[in-house]
Amino acid sequence: MADAQARLEAAVADRHAAMHSPVVGTPDGDMRVMVLRAVGQGLAGLRFHTDARSPKVATVALHGRASVLAYDPVARVQLRLSGPARIERDGPVADAAWDAAAPFSRRCYLAEHGPGAPLPAPGSALPADLLARRPSLAETEAGRAAFAVLLVEPETLDWLRLDAQGGQRARFVRLGDVWSGGWVAP
Repeated sequence: MADAQARLEAAVADRHAAMHSPVVGTPDGDMRVMVLRAVGQGLAGLRFHTDARSPKVATVALHGRASVLAYDPVARVQLRLSGPARIERDGPVADAAWDAAAPFSRRCYLAEHGPGAPLPAPGSALPADLLARRPSLAETEAGRAAFAVLLVEPETLDWLRLDAQGGQRARFVRLGDVWSGGWVAP
C-alpha cells in the first residue's frame, strides 16, 4: 500500500514520473490516458481533469465506476485500481481544481467542439488564434463551462512487480477507510 501511495503521489508532483499519465477505463470497455492530478491520503481518491463534453462523462454518470492502470517500466511495477467514480462539474472540488490549473492547461477546454465531435479535416478543435500561443488567464475563463473533474475512489488495488524470478504481487480491498489484503501469486 505504501509503495502505491508513494508512486502515485510522485506522479502527481512530477510530470516526468512514469505513472503521471495512467490509463483510465470505464465500464463500457473504453480506455484513455489521463493525467493524474491528485491522490488522497490512504488512496482514498484519485482526481483527473476532463472535458465535460466527453463521452466518458456520460458513461461515468451512468455506471458510477472506473478503473486505473499505472505502470513504471523502470521499476517494473504495475498498479491496478478500481472503484466508484463520479464527475463533478461544479462545487468546491471542481472550482479548486480549475483555479489551480495553469492557463496553458485550461486552454484545451476552449475547444470549439467536444472530444469525439466530427471535424472537416485533421487538426485541433481549438480556435485558430490559440494554436500558436498561450492564452491569458482571463481568456481561459470561457473554458470553465467545459471543465469537470473525474474522481475515482479506489476500493481495490492490485500491486505487481515483474522480475525474472517470477515477480511479487499483492491484492488489497478497502472497506471504509481501512485497506486489507496480502500477497498472492503473480
